[in-house]
Amino acid sequence: MATDDDFARRVLAWWDRHGRKDLPWQHPRTPYRVWVSEVMLQQTRAGTVVAYFERFMAAFPTVHDLANADLDHVLHLWSGLGYYARARNLHEAARRLAERPATDPFPRDVAGWMELPGIGRSTAGAVVAQAFGERASILDANVRRVLARHHKVAGASSSSHAQRTLWCWAEQHTPVQRVADYTQAIMDLGATVCRSTKPMCDACPVQDTCAAHATGEEAQFPHRSPRKSARRLERRRFFVITAGDLVLLEKRPANGVWGGLWSPPERREDEPLDECLPRLGVELATVAETTHAAPFRHGFSHYDLDVLPVYVHLTRLPAEVRDGVSLRWARRDDALGLSAVAVKLITPPQRSLLETNP
Repeated sequence: MATDDDFARRVLAWWDRHGRKDLPWQHPRTPYRVWVSEVMLQQTRAGTVVAYFERFMAAFPTVHDLANADLDHVLHLWSGLGYYARARNLHEAARRLAERPATDPFPRDVAGWMELPGIGRSTAGAVVAQAFGERASILDANVRRVLARHHKVAGASSSSHAQRTLWCWAEQHTPVQRVADYTQAIMDLGATVCRSTKPMCDACPVQDTCAAHATGEEAQFPHRSPRKSARRLERRRFFVITAGDLVLLEKRPANGVWGGLWSPPERREDEPLDECLPRLGVELATVAETTHAAPFRHGFSHYDLDVLPVYVHLTRLPAEVRDGVSLRWARRDDALGLSAVAVKLITPPQRSLLETNP
């Protein structure tokens, strides 16, 4: 096996020739920009993150701008990126960082970053290494895959034993010099060469010392977690209630699916329209037209949701919104946090897809 220094040296030499050096958070590579990018990159590919990151930085160029921003605006710019708890945690962490001394708002150690919401050990290590050049290790999904294959680490990568072993290897391989570059390099290696499927072993700088490659077992590492039970399916009706250019939106609870986002009111599949509308403050006498659009399926990590859209057009707005905290009338282009499903629902539907109720 290669020595630890040799492993890092080879990975860095590969990155110098082939690594990604034009990502927007690398120019400039400040603590704030690195932190925001690392949170966005949790469970999301870099190619998807780039456009979101650039819009986010344009709106909130400093941590104080983010701290002072309205959460709805933050969630609006996050819409479509998914895993919205990340945005809520980012906003809350910014508020805490803004309370620190203006000359030094960002922690310089892993422990300090891990005190903030939404920051785990790997994200904290990535920020410390890339923003400050301090020696800190990371273990995101790409790095876990590289190390699990290189050292044939047995067990599901989520198991406590495998996690301890992988962290030990991550610590041993992290160099003292060029730690910021190494952190990006090993992430790039996992993302572009040591891929989950069809790894490009011939392009790997540590192929000759990779234990899984030596036995042709790349596909078996890292070991997968036990297969979960069959995905459940839920069916929910979404009432898209409009009056002129306005649409009625309901704020979802802070916890759970689409937490804190605005969405057309969602109810059980069997909840009758003439019972639901009055509870939302809508007079049945103001209903001009009701239409049903074709249902569509949206997948979450553990289950699927069949979305059953019902479009209700009113002749006039109600005199008042029954609950001004969780319900509001809004324009479709208002800067509110909306899930991708909500955006699809409130986009004016094609008439050919609708079936009008008499």
